[in-house]
Amino acid sequence: MIETAVSFREPIYKDGEYDYEAAYGFTPFLYTYLHDDDELRPGLIIVPGGGYCMVVNTEGEAVGEVFYKLGMNVVVLTYTTDITMSVPLRDQPMKDLSRAIRLVRANTERFRMDPDRITIIGSSAGGHVCASVATHFADIADSDPELNQVNNRPDSVILSYPVITTGEFTHIYSVWALIGQNASEEEMAYYSLEKQVTKDTPPCFIWQTVTDNLVPIENSMMFAEACRKAGVPYAYYAFPSGWHGLSVFSDRFKTGNFGEPYTMEQVNLAVQAVREHKGIRVSAKRRTELMVQFFGNPEGEERPKEEGERPPMPPMPDFSDVELWPKLAETWLKRLKLL
Repeated sequence: MIETAVSFREPIYKDGEYDYEAAYGFTPFLYTYLHDDDELRPGLIIVPGGGYCMVVNTEGEAVGEVFYKLGMNVVVLTYTTDITMSVPLRDQPMKDLSRAIRLVRANTERFRMDPDRITIIGSSAGGHVCASVATHFADIADSDPELNQVNNRPDSVILSYPVITTGEFTHIYSVWALIGQNASEEEMAYYSLEKQVTKDTPPCFIWQTVTDNLVPIENSMMFAEACRKAGVPYAYYAFPSGWHGLSVFSDRFKTGNFGEPYTMEQVNLAVQAVREHKGIRVSAKRRTELMVQFFGNPEGEERPKEEGERPPMPPMPDFSDVELWPKLAETWLKRLKLL
């Protein structure tokens, strides 16, 4: 918890608006970290990663704290994912983010964000969600007629080690969760976002480590080059070393203090449904994988509760250069007059 922040949970859809088949009772929501005043501040919507299978908490509150301390009002979006990889998500995650952008712009009294200074930040697959909205915002209609009139184009985008391409250098499991294993060439191209950048794409700040062990560096390189060719203002930083998922690499992050795991709500609901044999089109193989992953055995029997305090995090390598990226992003946002 960010001690000085005003925090509350806000569903982004009204009753009856959300109909993703494999939701298992989940509805996407925002969790806020707002300054306790009435000032309209620069706004940040955080979209954590998780391979389109989950929304990891390591890239939520810890990221939010850094930008909250810069004076921004911050929300974390827990969007639609599918840990079972059985019901392709398609446009649902970017519809969730588009709705979130419209919602904070239309409700300035509640979220206290300047509607002309809205930044979105996505990590890994969350970066793919953000880049999807950045390139396809004009395609995304909202089911709410009033919100559909609200601008859903973000004023700037920050992409942390993003999944971008569906081609040679993709993170294939993200693609399978998003559009399935038998997607058409047209659909593959639509979600290969280095092919979708236009002059209308908002300014982008992109960073990644060269040695990223899950998402090849070519993803961010190709998106930066696409921005250059389209005349989109951008900054691109490639740090020489570091593994995937370094988030903000702050002192808090290094200790494993990621805040409450509210981002994992849909995963927990889905895994419990699969455990009870109530999964939607979940194969026997995938059920076994999930039971082993979450319960340590193929049948999903309860594991003994761990006693005592959480063991300390192992010592972290020196990625002091990676620690600099939020300061670089701050400078970039100020240059754009968005901070």
